[in-house]
Amino acid sequence: MKKQHDGSGAVIIKKYANRRLYNTESSSYITLDYLAAMTREGREFKVVDAKTDDDITHNVLTQIIMEEEGRGATPMLPVNFLRQLISMYGDSMQAMVPGYLEASMDSFRRNQAQFKSAVEGAFAGSPFAEMAKRNMAMFEAATSAFKPKAAAPVSATKDDEIAALKAELAKLQDKVDKLG
Repeated sequence: MKKQHDGSGAVIIKKYANRRLYNTESSSYITLDYLAAMTREGREFKVVDAKTDDDITHNVLTQIIMEEEGRGATPMLPVNFLRQLISMYGDSMQAMVPGYLEASMDSFRRNQAQFKSAVEGAFAGSPFAEMAKRNMAMFEAATSAFKPKAAAPVSATKDDEIAALKAELAKLQDKVDKLG
């Protein structure tokens, strides 16, 4: 079977009467968990009913949310929010709610990214930043042991080796400083 995408490049997922989901890109059956992972990765997909070719993406995404909410961990959607959402069905403002929720979620994502960078910036120059630099230097030193190195000349003395190690350490410190 040829790989199928819709006009926007989204992967076509077919849902059969037996509730099985078929990924037309990989020619394999998948699970709702797989679709949830695709969503987290930012992969676009469209779920269609295999018999009628109707777009049922909304229903499947709602089903994923219901499964995630029921997994026993702390629910993301508070009961009061769900009550308010349900009360909006049939209201004159119902048509505006999807756009409002989408804009709110976009704003939340932007704020989340800004908060993350602010927290990272707050540690700059603090004891935590110094600890991170030392940890990074140790990590770099440990991983460099596994990297192939050019063969050193046989005539190298201990002083030459120490000087080379100091130079290597200085390079690593510069890299760590640039990362911090």
